[in-house]
Amino acid sequence: MSEPKAGLLRELHHGKLLVLPNAWDEQSAELVVHKGFPVVATSSAAVAAALGHEDGERAPWREMFAAVARIARVVPVPVTVDAEAGYGLEPDQLVAELLSAGAVGCNLEDTDHQAGGLVPAAAQADRLAGVRAAADAAGVPLVINARIDTFLPASGLSGSERADEAIRRGRLYRAAGADCVYPIGVSSAADLGKVVAGVGGPVNGNTGPELDLGTLASLGVARVSFGPRFYRAGLAAMRGSLDELRIAAGMEEPGAGR
Repeated sequence: MSEPKAGLLRELHHGKLLVLPNAWDEQSAELVVHKGFPVVATSSAAVAAALGHEDGERAPWREMFAAVARIARVVPVPVTVDAEAGYGLEPDQLVAELLSAGAVGCNLEDTDHQAGGLVPAAAQADRLAGVRAAADAAGVPLVINARIDTFLPASGLSGSERADEAIRRGRLYRAAGADCVYPIGVSSAADLGKVVAGVGGPVNGNTGPELDLGTLASLGVARVSFGPRFYRAGLAAMRGSLDELRIAAGMEEPGAGR
């Protein structure tokens, strides 16, 4: 079943905007499918938090892939995984773990979680090429979404150099075999439009004050994802309900009287 699902996921990047509300467990994934979305994407931050860990490759990778496998078992649609920076796994092992878990796509980011900053662009392109070669060898057209972190504060970049570097990296990553690139953290329609035009291939966007779904579609964005937004919204709703319950029960403020 992996090959048809991978092919479908790739096709969905060419047409109307592919909307990916990110899931973190079986129930959230089933809800995404029940509401008619054609793909389940995971959020590493949400999955890690649900497992009791922080984001940024702080969760054991086996736990992360086990969570993905539980999701893939209960949904009939393609599953694409936020695989962070690949957890230090060699390309062939990374691809094997993804396919074993039932995934047919992945995000791979160019943040260097060990040294800080960004992985050199050429080195990241080589890694992506290795993942593509490993997927080809496995006979599955794994959909690779190469995340570009130039717009994040940790990149050390600012101003126009963020978009310029995103374009340079995007072209390298596409040439290396990435199906889509994801300049995460772009808040400006002008910046995102520049990247979409400069890369010349499928681009993953995120919503924001200047970037609603209509604007993203008009800019030529291929897909949009939401990261841990829905997971955090659920916690915020619970927090509000607990505050109401505490007041109704006549309880003191936490820590009062100590």
